[in-house]
Amino acid sequence: MSYAVKECYLTVQGEGAQAGITAVFLRFAGCNLWSGLERDRAKAVCQFCDTDFVGTNGPGGGKFKTANALADHIAEFWPQSERAQAAPKWVVCTGGEPALQLDKEAIEAFHEKGFKIAIETNGTIALPEGLDWICVSPKANADLVQTTGHELKLVYPQKENRPEDFSDLDFGVFSLQPLDDTNQAAHSEAAFEYCLEHPKWRLSVQTHKYLGVP
Repeated sequence: MSYAVKECYLTVQGEGAQAGITAVFLRFAGCNLWSGLERDRAKAVCQFCDTDFVGTNGPGGGKFKTANALADHIAEFWPQSERAQAAPKWVVCTGGEPALQLDKEAIEAFHEKGFKIAIETNGTIALPEGLDWICVSPKANADLVQTTGHELKLVYPQKENRPEDFSDLDFGVFSLQPLDDTNQAAHSEAAFEYCLEHPKWRLSVQTHKYLGVP
């Protein structure tokens, strides 16, 4: 299959249990929960998405005819020094919804380039085998299909989804991330207090937004 990528760049993971690692971020175009167009937001399954995943015109974006071509592309973003090549190489596949495009061929091609593969998914599509880090972020009014993984990261608060709805699922880490809207300060305080009372949950802060980096 061919692959449509909105953007691709080298950065430091800013949120969740893997915060702080250097990684190539690969943002696939498209999502199964809404079109990404503001005119359709009222009809979207997920109402709070703040990510542009429409088209292939972002930095490092484009269309790739094969998995090998896409793997070659992400490899260009990793530093070429000997020390960098010896360090753990991560590619974080996100979107939109990366599970619409990330397939067995791409996973194998990324691994052949020496990359470990992380995915940030809404969990509504069963994932292929071979992923090295699975982070599921449930969305309101969306049925969860992927109920196992390394991390469950819940945007908080949501009227439809409560942390206790997911606490018994098979994940290694449970992260609570304040909803980023006009009431972000209040949401941050609420998430902080919830984590104090429920230590199973970790507070996830979007440090990249504070630093002003991608």
